Amino acid sequence: MKIQKYSDIKPGIEVDIVLKKDQRNGKLTRGVVKDILTKSAGHPHGIKVRLVNGKVGRVKKIRAGY
Repeated sequence: MKIQKYSDIKPGIEVDIVLKKDQRNGKLTRGVVKDILTKSAGHPHGIKVRLVNGKVGRVKKIRAGY
């Protein structure tokens, strides 16, 4: 899987994230980015974000069209 870069993620884009509770099973949660929580340029497990619904997780996929 491609490592997401900080510059790839912007507030307002639709992404699939994995929540901490779902790290073992890999279940993805879809939502719109509100805040970017990871400050480094990249992270091997994905950039951590907060969605507009308040859920926090690491980005696994940026949805098409963004």
